[in-house]
Amino acid sequence: MVLLIDLVLVVVFCVIGRLSHAEGIFGDLPGLLGTIWPFVAALLIAHVVLMIRRVRRERMLPGLAIWAVTVVLGVVLRAVSGQGTALPFIIVATLTLALFLLGWRAVLALVRRSRATRVLTGGRRLDAHPHER
Repeated sequence: MVLLIDLVLVVVFCVIGRLSHAEGIFGDLPGLLGTIWPFVAALLIAHVVLMIRRVRRERMLPGLAIWAVTVVLGVVLRAVSGQGTALPFIIVATLTLALFLLGWRAVLALVRRSRATRVLTGGRRLDAHPHER
């Protein structure tokens, strides 16, 4: 499930990028695949390495590794394949993929922390007055 979430978000990033440059997504399947493959390949490599190491990839620290590999290797693969790697593109890719690949993990971590706090307190609010608990 983690890989699927990340994969969808990387594809969404690439589609948004193509649309923002008025490039086709439906009528230009080769162009779309050409845009997507470097980042998808980088993402898959990151996930495979962490799967082999049996790391919980939905956690923030592994998410940082997935994000870093996806950005760095994705940009390198773009460059090797003759696609653009201008500094503004690298900045946008870095920030957008950080938002996408780390954002959902941050939300998940907050939900888990909230649930753990409720379990530890028996569902009572910690900030409530003692008479309200």
